[in-house]
Amino acid sequence: PLMRTWLITCILLLAGLAAQAAMDVNQADEAELDSIKGIGPALSGRILAERKKGAFKDWADLMASIKGIRPASAAKFSRQGLTVDGVPFDEALPEPPRPAQAKP
Repeated sequence: PLMRTWLITCILLLAGLAAQAAMDVNQADEAELDSIKGIGPALSGRILAERKKGAFKDWADLMASIKGIRPASAAKFSRQGLTVDGVPFDEALPEPPRPAQAKP
């Protein structure tokens, strides 16, 4: 019984670690993206629509392409396991430039 308890504990621990494994934004489906706290159906829809045009090269590309993802949210998503091309967010990245808006 002790050996079985130890084995079950190890299996559960490994399952928990797998749940925290990295998830790449270029590979994740809608349900996987929605599992990241702060990414809901609207944001995952924008990510998937933009990804159809091509894979995101890096975090700066993702932030420049997707309205609503800024450095603070990128860092939060990365802490939950989200990566871009297998790379976690580096909070030292400068904020990407915003396109100039026409003045009214």
